[in-house]
Parts: sequence; C-alpha cells; structure tokens
Amino acid sequence: MTKTTPTLTRTGQSPGLRLAASAGLLVWLGGCAALQQPDPHVSGPVPAQYEDWFDGGQPRNLEWMHKNKVEKANQLIEAGKPFEAIAQIESLMQQGLPQAYYEMGKIFDQGKGVEPDPVRAANLYAEAIKTPSYILGNASLNLAKLYREGEGVERNDVLAYHLIQQAMDEEVGPRAEVALAELLARGGEGVNADPALAASYYRKAAEAGNEEALQALAEAHRPGGWLQADPSRAQDYAQRYAEVLERRAGAGDVDAMAKLAGMYTADGLLGDQPQRRMEWLTKAANAGDSDALSQAGRALLEDGNPRQGLTMLEQAAQNGDVAAMETLGKALLEGEGIPARPDQAQHWLSAAIAQDSVDAKVTLGRALLHGEGLPSHPQRGVELLEEAADQNDGLALALLGDYYLDDTTGSSQPLVALDYLKRGHQLGHPYATQQLGALYLEGRGVPADGQQAATLLNEAADKGQTAALRMLGEAYLEGEVLPYHPSQAEELLTRAVESGDVSAKTALGAGYLEGTFKQRQPSRGVALLEQAAREGDAYAMVVLGRAYRKGEGVPQDLRTAKDWLTRARQAGHPSAEDALAQLRYDQGDAGDIEALIEAAEAGHPGSMASLGEAFLTGRGVQQNLSHARVWLQRAAREGHRGAMADLGRMYLKGQGVRRDPTKGAQYLQRAVASGHAGARADLGQVLISGNGLPADPERGIQLLEQAAAQGHGGARLDLAEALLSGEHVAQDTERGLELLTSGAEAGDDYAAQLLGEAYLEGKGVAVDPAQAKKWLGQASDAGNLSAQTLLGTALVRGGGGMTPDVARGRRLLEQAAEQGHSGAQATLGRELLRGEHLELDTRQGADYLLSAARQGHETARLALAKAYLTANGLENANREQALLWLDEVMEGNSDMAVQTLHDLLSDEDAMDALQQASAKS
Repeated sequence: MTKTTPTLTRTGQSPGLRLAASAGLLVWLGGCAALQQPDPHVSGPVPAQYEDWFDGGQPRNLEWMHKNKVEKANQLIEAGKPFEAIAQIESLMQQGLPQAYYEMGKIFDQGKGVEPDPVRAANLYAEAIKTPSYILGNASLNLAKLYREGEGVERNDVLAYHLIQQAMDEEVGPRAEVALAELLARGGEGVNADPALAASYYRKAAEAGNEEALQALAEAHRPGGWLQADPSRAQDYAQRYAEVLERRAGAGDVDAMAKLAGMYTADGLLGDQPQRRMEWLTKAANAGDSDALSQAGRALLEDGNPRQGLTMLEQAAQNGDVAAMETLGKALLEGEGIPARPDQAQHWLSAAIAQDSVDAKVTLGRALLHGEGLPSHPQRGVELLEEAADQNDGLALALLGDYYLDDTTGSSQPLVALDYLKRGHQLGHPYATQQLGALYLEGRGVPADGQQAATLLNEAADKGQTAALRMLGEAYLEGEVLPYHPSQAEELLTRAVESGDVSAKTALGAGYLEGTFKQRQPSRGVALLEQAAREGDAYAMVVLGRAYRKGEGVPQDLRTAKDWLTRARQAGHPSAEDALAQLRYDQGDAGDIEALIEAAEAGHPGSMASLGEAFLTGRGVQQNLSHARVWLQRAAREGHRGAMADLGRMYLKGQGVRRDPTKGAQYLQRAVASGHAGARADLGQVLISGNGLPADPERGIQLLEQAAAQGHGGARLDLAEALLSGEHVAQDTERGLELLTSGAEAGDDYAAQLLGEAYLEGKGVAVDPAQAKKWLGQASDAGNLSAQTLLGTALVRGGGGMTPDVARGRRLLEQAAEQGHSGAQATLGRELLRGEHLELDTRQGADYLLSAARQGHETARLALAKAYLTANGLENANREQALLWLDEVMEGNSDMAVQTLHDLLSDEDAMDALQQASAKS
C-alpha cells in the first residue's frame, strides 16, 4: 500500500490536526484501494529512483519561524543584491528547510539577478520536495515544468505527470490545472492524451481568470485546434483573455502589452488589426520594452512608414536589441522603400555579429559573397557563412553549397558543395534540399539518380520551394535522368506557375507553344511567355523571338521577333545575340540583308559570322567568297567558334582561298578548343582521311567520339561508317551498328539510310534484305531521297537479295527523280534504255540521263558523252575530251542542247553506245 503524504497549510498547521481523525481513517481504509489502481493516463508508476519525492515523510512545520529571512532575501533580490540574498537563503538551507531549497531553486530557475541555471534549479526543487511542507505543491509544479521542457534534466513526461498530480493533491490551484491540461491535451511520451479531461481542467482554470487557460481554450476552438472548431467560443475566450491582459497592461505590465499586440496580428487570436497592434506595441515600447520597440519598428517598415520605423529600430538597436540590429542592417542594405545606406547596414550587422547573431552573419555573408549592396568580398562572405554553418544554420549551408557549385567564380567544388547541402538538408532547410535534388538530377558530385532527385525535390516543393516543382517538370520533359513524361511535366509546371514561379511560366508556355504536351495550345503558350517576359524572364523573350522568327505557333513576324530578341539581349540573356544573328540572316533572305550588315559592322561577332556564312552560301546576298572570308575572319578574331569552323572548311576545300589544309586544320582546332562539336567532327574526318595533312586515324576517331558524345549527329554517323568499313581504323561492326541503330531509332533519316545501305550491300555486316528494306523504307518515308533511290533501285533489280517489286521500285525512283535527285534520274535513265527490268523507252531514258548529267552525275555524263562522240565518229577520244565536248554542248543554248542530245536517238550507233554505257554502269 502506498504511503499517503500529509500536507501542510500555509500557516503550518497539519491537516491531520485540522481534520477529524475519521477523515484520516477513511483515507487509510477507503483510499488505499484507489491508490493501488493503475492510472490510465500514464504508462507506468513513478520511477523507482524518484519514489522518495512522493512517499511522504516527517513534515517540517517551522518554516514560519524563518519567514522574515525569506522576505529579506526577496527584498535584496529586488534591490539588485542577489548574492546577499543567496547568502541569506543558504543559511536556511543548512538547516534543511524545504522552503529554502524552493526559494533558491526559483532564483536559478528564473535567473533572478544571476544567470539562469536549470540544472541547479532542478536539483534544488528536488531537495525541496523530499520533505513534505507547505511549498510541496509549488516546488513539484516548478520541477514538472523543467521535466516537460527538458531544461536542466532529461525530458520525462511520465515523471512530470506525477509531479503535477502531486501539485493538484496539494491544491495549488489553477496553475496546476493548466499544467495538467496542457499535458493531457495532446499527450506526451508515456502519457495518453485525454482532450476532454484537459478541456475540463482548462475551463475550471479559466473560470478563475487564469490567462493561460483562456488563451489555450481560444486556440483550441479555432479551426485546426485540438477541440471541435467553434469560432464564437474561440472569440469569447480570446476576448476574455484580452480583458485580463488589458487589466495588467493598465497597471503598467509591459509583458501584457506585448502579448496584446500579438493578439492583433494576421494569425493572432483577435485577427489582423494593425492599428490596435501598433497601439499596444507603442505603449510597450514607451514603457521601455526593447523587444516591443523593435517589433514596432519592423511593423512600421512593413506598413509603409519607414522613417518612423527606422527611428524606433535605431533606438532599440542602441539599447542593445540584437533583433533590431539585424532588421535595421537588412533594411538599410536592401533599401526597400528607403534609401540604401550600405555603410550603416554593415555597421549594424557587424554589431549584431559581435553579439553572435547567426542571422546577421548570414545576411552580411551573403551580401559580401555576391556583392549585393556592398562591395564584393567573397573571402569574408564565406568566412561569415561558415561561422553560421558551424552553428547549424540551414540557409548558410545552402548558400555555401550554391557558392561551391558556381562555375563563374572559379571556385566550383561539387564535392564540397555536396557536403554543405547534405548538412543543410538534414537540418530541414528546404532550399538546401532543393539544391541537393538538383545535384542528383545533374549528376554533379554524385552519380545522377532520378529517384533520389525526385524524392528530394518533392520534399522541397512540399516546403514551399516552387523552383523544385519546375526542376522536376523540366526533368520529365528532358527524359534523361527521369523518364520522359509530358503529362507529369505539365502538371508540375502548372503547380509551379500557380505558386508564382516565373521560369515555370516560360517552360510551360514553351511547351504549349511547341506542342510538347498532349494538346498544343499556342495562344495559351504565348500568353504565359508574355507574362514571364513582362516579369523580367529573359529566356521567355528569347523563346517568343524565335517563335515569331520561325512562325511556330504564331504568324511569322520578323519585326516582333526582333523586338523580343532585342529586349532579351538588353536583359543579358547569352543566347539572344545568336538568335538575333539568325534573325538578321532571315531578314537577309527576306531582302533585308542591310540589317545583318548593320549589326556586323556594329561589331556583333554572331552577326559577323552570319554575314560571312551568308556570303559563303549566297543566302540573301550574291555569293562572294572573298567577302565571306573577311567577315568570318573578323568573327573568328572575336572568338566566334562557328566562324572558326567555317574558315577551317574553306581552307580545306579551297573555297575563295588557296587550298591550305594546314591552315584549315588550325582554324578547326581553335573551334574545337572552344567546344564546337561540328568542328571536332570536321577535324576528325580530316585526320582520318589525311586530307592534305598527315593522317592520324587514332586522333581522328577520338575527335569523332567526342563530337558524337556532344550530340553531333554527323560525327556519330561518320564514326559509324568508319567502324563498319574498318577504313583507317580497326573494324568494329558491333559498335558501328549500335551507333547507326540508335540514330535511326531516334528518327535520324540519314542514319536509317546508312543502316539500310549497310544491310543492302553487306558493308561490314552480312547482307540482310529484310533489315535493308526496313531501314531504307523508314528513311524514304521521312523524305530521304537517297534512301528512296537505293530502295527503289533494289526493288527494281532485286538487289541485295531483296524480292523484286518493280512497280513500287519504279514509283520510288520517279518520286525521287521528280524532286531532282540525280541518282534516281540516272538509274531510271539506264533502266529505260536497257529495257531489262523496265519497259524499253529510249527517249525518256535519255531525258532522265540528261537531267542527271546537268546536275553533274558522273556516270550519266560519261554515257551521254560516249554516245555523242560515237555519233560524231570520235569514239576513240579520251574521257577528258568527251566530257569537255559534252560540257560545251550543255553550256550552250538550253533548248539547243536538249535537241542536240535527242538527235542522238536517231543515230543507231550512238544509241548502241548509250545502251552499252548504261548496261556497264
């Protein structure tokens, strides 16, 4: 049976003396069984090591004799003489008086004139409750609070529960009821929640006017509270709580004034009432509350009264309020609504840092790191952020992660960044989590991991990082680390847009404009892009400019394109200049070459390169290779890698310059060094073939591999051909087929043509007519005329083991011939002249050969030349003479040439020669 604990009244008279003996007997006889019943609210009894706090003992009734000493100690504390007070109380502690331990515990618990010391306070309260006395309940309650909060002792909700029950038994009053209600409202470790009982205790304390109970009930009945939502009841309790506070505030209680100010905030119990809030903050500030002065200053800044706000903040800062120093420094640094004062900002932030303010370290560190409002001083910025990071500030860790990922500063160290971001993520900072997710998307410092990236980015998004939604959406569109999933991307980007992410508007708008999503919505895409552009997103301007230039999703409008691209260039987007150069190219095609010339003469490298290319190809201007060389050289001197590559090709081919493979290779090498994939592919081909240079197949293959890895389709196909044929390099059929197949499966019609040709002709692989037909058919369907010609020829002749299909083959050849493919024209000419697979038609056959010859088709020209010479009795002339005479005929009057060549058909010898030549080719 648990021993009952006698309690003492405030006068020191034992309840045993005050009550009838029968009452004590009832406790003994009837209460004993009840005491043995387990308490349903806790997981177990009082831990054994604390039983002496609850087992009663011999009471001490002599505290009243030392009342004067206790009062004197309290007066000494009020007079600012805590150590004299402590000496008074220590003399009582030496006599083992519980009240002495209790009073000393309060001094160190509340920090009365000394530094708070919760460890010492807990030990003193424990000594106070070992012996029953009239302060048992209050000491138990204070000790319970320390165990609930884990201050000075390890948190122990079960022990706190028993201590509060002991205080309740001692009839401490509303304080104990509130403490027990607070514990039972939501429960604790080893303590079961009982909201109904908690509410009854709160209501009892509230009827006695207890502030904490009134506040708790007001909050409990609000939406989302732990009791049934009841706005009217919540309002009633809140109003009663405010009335209690107002009485205290009227008596000069500054803490009550500050609490009243808090009730009138946006999430306060009485709703957002800025005027009332400022009224109480001002009163608290005038009464000397430095924190209220700081809060009032911040509120005035936010409410558009910066002058008065700064005055109050400066006063609070001068009084030593660290929060005011932080706010003042940040406000003066950013200059939002006030003139920025960097020197004063740095002064106040440094003052806060001297008080070990982590927020000030982060604010000043960030400003110095990036030169935001202050001269850039990255070293000092990093030092401050690292100090804050050492104090486990999540934002500091995230900012350091950013810094060590920035390639532009030359300080990029992904592994260092990874460590900072992991620590920031573990601390729960959402921006660090977002950046860490981005690392897993990009594979920087860690292997790319789509699943991990998605987990982290979703977590960051749930904590309000809208950019994380955008990153996920863009990743689902790219289909590289995460699977390609347009509908998922659309949903994520839409959520990001709804959350206000401007870049997400650009990505979503571009998707609707370009038809990336299930439904193409150009008008909606343009609307989103224009919104993003108006909000300053330079890439949205670029996307709009390109769309109007190409007429994709919108009517083509070069003037509007120019407007958007010019704005993008002014906003500093790196791709705007190249897009403008391409636009001027198009304007040149449209007859406005002057726009391109003007931009080139103004010194824009991209325009110089575009103008040089225009003169090189004759696009929009009369072809002029000399002018091309001049403009390309100017662009190359400015570092334009495309111009370097064009110059390299000119010197290799001798276009407008003396052929100079060495110089061409030098230009290509410069372009390669700047990262130009096309130049890398060109140089690789030159080194493989030894085009005027010492061949270096190994280096050439290496360059082609690098260009292919950069996504250069031509390099991939050149590499595949070299590997299939084994020319200049060790043959690797498997790798060659892999490259061609991947390209063909990705929709590259030229890759499909080469793959079909390889299977048709057995180039590095066994002849496979089914595969040849499949891939040539795919390329042909995509509009590849060479593939059409190859497939048509094979179907007409049954080449490569293919089952003949003369009708389809002829149809394919005719379609290609009609579109000007000289190979198809030559093949049809030969077949019609021979009459072996197609019905003989000498006139139409000669016409096809003539069309092919006019395009420079070598075998067609030779066949016609032989026929012409035979008809003129010059069949023994050499090949060069034959082609020369043919050229003379064809370069004359066009109608005359056709008639002359058609006249050959009436000459039997010429016709025989023509048919013989066709049969051999």
